[in-house]
Amino acid sequence: MSVAPSLEADLAETLPAHIKSVGTSQIGLVADRGRDDPDVVKLWIGEGDLPTPDFVVEAAHKAMLAGETRYTYSRGIPQLHQALSDYHRRHWGVEVTPERFAITAGGMNAIMQACQALLEPGDEIIIPTPNWPNLAEAARVNGAVPVTVPYRRSADGRFSLPIEDIEAAITPRTRMVVVNSPSNPTGWVMPLAEMEALLKLARARDLWILSDEVYSHFTYGNAIAPSFLQITTPRDRLIVTNTFSKNWAMTGWRAGWIIFPDGLTGAFSKLAQYNTTSIPTFIQHACVTALEEGDAFIRTMVGRCADSRAIMVEGLSRLKGVTVFQPEGAFYLMAKIDTAETSLDLAFRLLRDAKVGVAPGTAFGPEGEGFVRICFAVSPGLAREAVARLARVLGEK
Repeated sequence: MSVAPSLEADLAETLPAHIKSVGTSQIGLVADRGRDDPDVVKLWIGEGDLPTPDFVVEAAHKAMLAGETRYTYSRGIPQLHQALSDYHRRHWGVEVTPERFAITAGGMNAIMQACQALLEPGDEIIIPTPNWPNLAEAARVNGAVPVTVPYRRSADGRFSLPIEDIEAAITPRTRMVVVNSPSNPTGWVMPLAEMEALLKLARARDLWILSDEVYSHFTYGNAIAPSFLQITTPRDRLIVTNTFSKNWAMTGWRAGWIIFPDGLTGAFSKLAQYNTTSIPTFIQHACVTALEEGDAFIRTMVGRCADSRAIMVEGLSRLKGVTVFQPEGAFYLMAKIDTAETSLDLAFRLLRDAKVGVAPGTAFGPEGEGFVRICFAVSPGLAREAVARLARVLGEK
């Protein structure tokens, strides 16, 4: 039985102020209009079109048949902690002890647990913008105040984040600086030298760094993105969040991880207990297999994204009123489209007329007005189809 709109509004007024301040996802507003339409090319959400690889699915099935369907350690099974430690050593050359990992219900829950652990009502959290909206909303859910620092944009469309801009935003109430590199939605990648400068600033001001490193493998040069783990000690005020969703096409599995400093194992064990009481045990065994056997699949994903990125950047640059900024990393591009419409109205029009689902730029903050974000983690054929459909609506130069 549904609640009458007037009653729902009355009930909403009884909620705490910090919960009432949480925004509605504009990405969801667009996606909900076309989610069930099989004719729509869906590029609005950060999800590729490949299924989870068979070896991961088979590992989950094998674990279920073996009886791995019961409660387990709230922070995750020891085998997965060890596999994550090995994974970070293999790719970044860093030593992260198994005791510093906690398994979470996806990357979003990792971010939420970090905010629960560190933020008090009224604390400020600095977030570069345009940004993934969930970062700011996780802060609001915990009563904290997001403070946005806009990326700078050069004439060629490249994004940058000068350390002095972050420093200028610091107040006595600042508790944390968030870095998402490679960035959703801009594709910006933070150079290691800039990470070192931010770490120096954070140490001097006693600030925490929350580093969302979900897209680290999705860079389009010869190396993966740098990690703050490469320049920090186990005692630094650093939280790293990540997920199995992107690298191994496991978005629906809801599995992620958080890395915290030495000395906080007990705190994050309790947070895991009271958030999820652990994620399903058989999923954790499948995650071990993804880490141990999945490097080749990651390379396939990244190569596919590189091909589709090239197709979309070249194709969209031929369209009327469209300026495309080639991303350095992640699997999104920001396209600026000259129109009198808001970016939300434009996204609705492209969904209706082109049957292409994109995310409105303002979903990522007011700095995104005039832009749409497009996910190119799809097959090259689907990327070409999306460009062709958009060309029929927007026209070519």
